[in-house]
This record gives sequence, C-alpha cells and structure tokens, in this order.
Amino acid sequence: MEMEITLPSEVPVMTLPNTAFFPQALMPLYIFEPRYRQMLRNALRTDRLFAVAGLNKQEGDHTEAFEPPHRVATVGIIRACQESGDGTSHLLLQGLCRVEIIRVIQDDPYRLIQVRALTSEVGGTENENELLRQEVARLLGIKLRLAAIPDSDMTSFLKTVTDPEAFVDIAAFSLCEDPKFKQLLLETLDIRRRLQLFGARLRSEIEQLKLRLRLQGNLPDERITEN
Repeated sequence: MEMEITLPSEVPVMTLPNTAFFPQALMPLYIFEPRYRQMLRNALRTDRLFAVAGLNKQEGDHTEAFEPPHRVATVGIIRACQESGDGTSHLLLQGLCRVEIIRVIQDDPYRLIQVRALTSEVGGTENENELLRQEVARLLGIKLRLAAIPDSDMTSFLKTVTDPEAFVDIAAFSLCEDPKFKQLLLETLDIRRRLQLFGARLRSEIEQLKLRLRLQGNLPDERITEN
C-alpha cells in the first residue's frame, strides 16, 4: 500500500562498514547491539524511519572521529520486523530517499543526524535514459553469464523494472560487489551519469572476465596457474 511520507529533518542512523544503501532497495538487517535495539524500539513506536550510512574508512583512518559516516546516505522505512526472545530482531528496511548528512546531533544512546533530502536530476532525455537502462541490463546479463551466476529472484525482478533510476539503484545495491563504487553511484545525483558510470564499470568487469576465461582455458579455477 502506497502512503505519503514526510521526511523529518532529524533521523536515527546505523553506520555500517562496506555498505551503501539505495532508495527502492530492500535490506535485511539483524539488530543485536544494545544501541540499535533501543533505536529500533523508538523507530517502531514513531515513524518507522532510520538511515543507513556507509562508514567512511578513509576519514576514520586520518581522524579520531567516531564511526564517521559518508556524507550521502539513504533513509529507509521498516517494512517488517520480527523480535526474538533474546531481544534481537530481524527486519526488512526499504530505501526511501537519498539524504545529505548535515551534522551528527548525538551519539548516545544511539546516533541521531540532521539530514537534507537529495533529489536526483534526470540528466538526459527520457529516451536517452531508457536506452542507457537497456544497455546496463544487457551488460549485467553478459557479466552474470560469464561469471556463471545463475538467474535469481533479483535478476528476474530487475527485468520488470522499467524506471531508469529505480533500475540502476536496485541493480547497484544488489549486484555490485565494490562498496566504494556503490558509494560513488549513491552520491551521483545525475541519473544519466549514474547509468553511464555503472555501464562503464560493467564493461570493464566483462573484459576482465573474458580475459580470465581465455587464460583459464579448460582448467578449473584451482588449476588456473597451470596455464
């Protein structure tokens, strides 16, 4: 059921390593830390909203900041939650919108941030973005085939997603393994540019896979050095 959601200016946030959460994406989470258990209880009593931000490791390596988040994150809504007898919870968070983190308001008992909603820019014409979406879909299919990755529920679902922005965000979240590159896509507000970046990345990965297959010949992975 669709409903109108007003984004508050202050939201709780989880700061997670090697993570870039996107609008439209569905993220399963296991909540076990006491601070996040309290955050979850409060969220469930109110608007069911909190943000997920990637841990900015580069900043953390050069400063003494506590769990510094990347500047751009995503606010999500709790779609389902099941609490266990030990107080831990499994939940499903759906991304709603990109946000810029203005400042950290508090860290105790859990982190609360001030945010500003970010709006994507179309970048190209509707036809240009649709052609780019189709090209990214084609490249994804080639990459998965070369990597011998079987079709999944996600790849089947993506075939039904026709909106270019939703497509690239869900595909990047679900099928891209590099958290730094995913964060770059998250911070790219121009939809055409986002599609172009993802397409270029896929072409590079496809060439690497083709080279690996040529070098490997008929040998299994564990014997590739014998070629």
